Amino acid sequence: MSAALHILQSVFGYAQFRSPQDEVIETLMSDRDALVVMPTGGGKSLCYQIPALLRPGAGIVISPLIALMQDQVAALHQAGVRAAALHSGLDAQTVRNIEQKFIAGEFDLLYVAPERLVTERMLDLLSRARLALFAIDEAHCVSQWGHDFRPEYLQLSILAQRFPAIPRIALTATADAPTRAEILHRLQLHDPITFLCGFDRPNIRYRITQDQGKAREQLLQFINDEHPGDTGIVYCLSRKRVEEIAAWLTAQGLVALPYHAGLTPEMRKHHQTRFVNEDSIVIVATIAFGMGIDKPNVRFVAHLNLPKSIEAYYQETGRAGRDGLPADAWLSYGLNDVITLRQWVEASSAEPRHKQIERQKLDAMLGLCELTTCRRQALLAYFGDQLAAPCGNCDTCLEPPATWDATLPAQKVLSCALRTGQRFGAVYLIEILRGAESERIKNNRHHQLSTFGVGKDLEATVWRSVIRQLIARGFLGVDADLHGALYVTQLAKPLLRSEQSLALRHDTARNVKSRTGARGKIVFTHQHEQLLWDALRGRRRALAEAQGVPPYAIFHDATLAEIVVKRPQNLAELARIPGIGEHKLMHFGKAVLEILRDYPATQKSL
Repeated sequence: MSAALHILQSVFGYAQFRSPQDEVIETLMSDRDALVVMPTGGGKSLCYQIPALLRPGAGIVISPLIALMQDQVAALHQAGVRAAALHSGLDAQTVRNIEQKFIAGEFDLLYVAPERLVTERMLDLLSRARLALFAIDEAHCVSQWGHDFRPEYLQLSILAQRFPAIPRIALTATADAPTRAEILHRLQLHDPITFLCGFDRPNIRYRITQDQGKAREQLLQFINDEHPGDTGIVYCLSRKRVEEIAAWLTAQGLVALPYHAGLTPEMRKHHQTRFVNEDSIVIVATIAFGMGIDKPNVRFVAHLNLPKSIEAYYQETGRAGRDGLPADAWLSYGLNDVITLRQWVEASSAEPRHKQIERQKLDAMLGLCELTTCRRQALLAYFGDQLAAPCGNCDTCLEPPATWDATLPAQKVLSCALRTGQRFGAVYLIEILRGAESERIKNNRHHQLSTFGVGKDLEATVWRSVIRQLIARGFLGVDADLHGALYVTQLAKPLLRSEQSLALRHDTARNVKSRTGARGKIVFTHQHEQLLWDALRGRRRALAEAQGVPPYAIFHDATLAEIVVKRPQNLAELARIPGIGEHKLMHFGKAVLEILRDYPATQKSL
């Protein structure tokens, strides 16, 4: 492992391995297969990049998105590693050149999309080259029950059949126990060692609020108060909502760009490129955006609709704070989200077993939202990870929610649903409960029901909260065939008979402020430090633009911050800054030292 440590230090610029990177590397070096489940930003890539540099031949990395491959290759080039990617965005001549260099042994790492890898042409190419290992990134895509299923991943078992002697490593940040079992089975990993590195991202603050009709205003306040000028992602359920929110945020003075599958490929690429290369960009997107994003300084991920599962929520929120600095995961959801997603599940043409799994996943997501205890403990427990004490860094820890005895209001809703034949949705039931004199109610003679007007004492927003939580608890179901009609489940019978009581969350306008001001911003005490920081970032941007790579491929923000604090005086001292390997030192060291000489720590005039 001394050779592995030398590469870590000389190529990637880090002094020590994080656990269990060294164990994973040792596993591959001994020709064993491995499954690695490691949080985003935990250093998964080094687990296969270093063995690929140590072993004879090229490491083949199977990656699902062009953007992800390009980012990885750009970062490797900056570290002096011989790497390339084969993807559909290349012309025929470029592909031939890469293939020839690959056969000639001129690459340490070659990135390939799964659909290309399983073609006979690619398999034949692999059989004629010397191979170090296979790394299957985003391995959760193999799960047919997961949020990000890719059919082509199912064919990757061919690697075990064609290249049984080549070690394989599957990597993901998101996999509960059934998904892990499916990965091992589908990929036919041989005698693998599984590394579970914990799912906690302690730098992310989880915050979930109820949409009471002003979600976009709440979002704007959150961004303006806590993330002014920051990079962030806002997820919406539909393309239409994406366009509306992006336009509205732009009108409020933010740089907000839409991203969804309905845009032209050129527009999507343009927006993604701006997001990767610029700061202060907010991308408003459907789930089509994100898996290929390595940008380390995304300071917030916001959801304006309920995700379909905890896996999706964890994967999407994990795109914040990859640099380890504080970041926010902010979610606003409401009754309409709950009903819409329930309808989608029930109206799905999937087989019954699949629909049941989708129901369970949605139920778990709803349960996380309606918690009155620590969210992080529940989130980690879902993946089989334990947190001994409440985290102190989620909304329910920072501002514990109040509860109220909602037994009688719940009984009124359930009774109203039964007395109307379980054929109507939430809006209509609330109108009956509040005694609305509508034509529809009169035509249906529902103004004659005993439940008519019994809920005048509560606002419509409170009734929506009660119904949302009754659905989340399983007391009410959503009938997709009747366009979202609510029906009473068997679980509700004891509640209706007053054999049990029910305490629900008391929805209030929650505004949990960061204890340290803007979350994740690097702020310096002295003006001369801030000027040096700005100068380093400016030079980094110029270098990145000249090479056509993202700024973080040159240096991460954390590396620049270390330079400001440590103020290295020569190349030897600069080499001790984390993230600066020999290749970066040789290419960028003099430029950094020049800026340091222009901004000495004792500059009195500053």
